[in-house]
Amino acid sequence: MRGMLALFCLTLCLSCAPETERGPVILAAASMQEALGDIAVDWQGDDNAMPSLSYAGSATVARQVADGAPADLVITADRRWMDWLAEQGALRGEPVAIAGNRLVIIAPSGDASEVDLESLAAAPDTFRVAMGDPDTVPAGIFAREALQGLGLWDSLQGHIVPTENVRLALALVERGEAARGIVYASDATASRGVRVVREIDPSLHAPIIYFAALTNASDHADAADLLAYLSSTNARRHFTARGFASL
Repeated sequence: MRGMLALFCLTLCLSCAPETERGPVILAAASMQEALGDIAVDWQGDDNAMPSLSYAGSATVARQVADGAPADLVITADRRWMDWLAEQGALRGEPVAIAGNRLVIIAPSGDASEVDLESLAAAPDTFRVAMGDPDTVPAGIFAREALQGLGLWDSLQGHIVPTENVRLALALVERGEAARGIVYASDATASRGVRVVREIDPSLHAPIIYFAALTNASDHADAADLLAYLSSTNARRHFTARGFASL
């Protein structure tokens, strides 16, 4: 229901915008907010119309595109949702890799305790760990892979609070509603309300790579140019500044 409401609002907003002023519409993974906002401002500064940006979990944006959302580009935090969109016939051309990321364990900024994941098995059930839903959210899928690699998945499941996107996991830790979280390094960079307890060894999970692609619904003349811009040197500079990893 939430996804359908977002789709309705996006369609309504776009239908009210003059076509001559409308930039390409991007539906993007939630963790892209700050970096993509910076890139959009630079894109507009080159005499282009400002893109319309909408964020949600990768699963949500993929389903919105498959359901016919009026989007020109889609960005997901892994390849599997792009492959799913291709299977639905919703993409035009091949997806482009635009950025990487890393997983980190976070705590509220005011929490100086050194409790790490290895000691959580003995912690009370009220000690909660927020992370993306390990069945649908890329950050949660990567986190589950890492915990399985560490031999901790089975013992930690009673502590895990799954969320529908990684930014909701970040928010739970910021508010102190979860004692720890597993999020992207870029999410931790974007927040003053958390501190990084440790980085997770990237060899414990599949590579974290964000992909962008044109949608079959796209009718904007600048959409292909914006897709190319997302993998430009200038875009990579913004991704790096916001805590993303180089490809």
